[in-house]
Amino acid sequence: MPAYNYRAITKTGKTIKGSIEASSADAGKASLRNAGYAILDFAPQTTLNKEIQIPFLGNPRAKHLAVFCRQFVSILKAGVQVSEVLSMLAQQTDNKKLRDAIRSMQADVEKGQTLASSMAKFPRIFNSMLVNMVAAGEESGNLESSFKQMEVYFDRAQKTKNSALRVMMYPIVLIVVMIIVLFVMMTRIIPSFLKNFEAMGAELPALTKGVMAVSNFFAHWWWLLVLILLGLVFGGILYGKTNQGKHFFGAISRKLPFSRSFIPKRESAVFCRTLSLLLGSGLTLTSALQLCASNMTNIYYKEAVENVRTMVQEGWPLTTALNQTGLFPAMVTNLAGIGEETGDLQDMLAKTADYYDEEVEAATQRMLALLEPMVILFMAGFVAIIVFSIFLPMLNMTKLYDQYLQ
Repeated sequence: MPAYNYRAITKTGKTIKGSIEASSADAGKASLRNAGYAILDFAPQTTLNKEIQIPFLGNPRAKHLAVFCRQFVSILKAGVQVSEVLSMLAQQTDNKKLRDAIRSMQADVEKGQTLASSMAKFPRIFNSMLVNMVAAGEESGNLESSFKQMEVYFDRAQKTKNSALRVMMYPIVLIVVMIIVLFVMMTRIIPSFLKNFEAMGAELPALTKGVMAVSNFFAHWWWLLVLILLGLVFGGILYGKTNQGKHFFGAISRKLPFSRSFIPKRESAVFCRTLSLLLGSGLTLTSALQLCASNMTNIYYKEAVENVRTMVQEGWPLTTALNQTGLFPAMVTNLAGIGEETGDLQDMLAKTADYYDEEVEAATQRMLALLEPMVILFMAGFVAIIVFSIFLPMLNMTKLYDQYLQ
């Protein structure tokens, strides 16, 4: 289908730019006018003016989707039709990919398609869980409730991500500063000191010679270190996308001292929250478990949930199936068992998710408290080695001078 670039004015007076796919120029203009846009420019896309789309770059994050769900509910409450809701959201959404997806969804809904089916065309923006929740809301006539629940889900997902970033940010900043300081000292400061020592004929200790060798390597081969570091980073990212890599990094994350107690709590929170929402949308337990597996971060937990689904499908109780995996904490299996017995599994899972969300936050704070002094001690060790490497030759020269005076 042909694509067109346009520049238009929204109902609020904001000038926007974008692209639209349509069967013809007239159809594209009509779609924009129906959305309430006053068209300023409209031209077919060519090789020169076509926007380059890089996969995953600029995709909306959890916070964008949380705002999308919140605004959808607010406008829908006012009695506005779904197509008009989408038109309003397209005008006030900052993320370009999300905005373009909303415009396409609006066109599909106006043609008579369901909102869920139009969202399913954008799997990189709207995950399967959101699509299924919307489909359930449309079928039950309670679309507002589905978006409310997904708003809570995306808010919590963003909060968890922010907690992880907060844990890593401080150590990363310290490490970057340490690398910069180390690089400057190794390539600029230390060589000037050592040249002076050599010119004076001072005998250099083994530690100083070792630091000198490292300094010379840094001065001449720093670019090789940068290439190796970049190669390791990009190689690790590519390897992590393979099945073997997912198992490798998944196993490491479960065994490292800092994360082996954190991972089960985080995965339990995701599992319980996701399963509770999906069951609340009206899905069967096996269908909910299938979607729940795709939301698990660690590959071992994803495979465990897939095994749980198979066992439940064969007639096993959920509690027994969870116990068989050996990955979920006893609290998850015990409370799930109580939920099964009382017929209130959804509510019990939601309460369990709340508990583990709090545990994840507390574990995050503990990890941050441990990482900070460790990184500082690591930096102090490097600085101490460099200081001693400079101080020892000066001490030797002082001793030689004292002996000469005697």
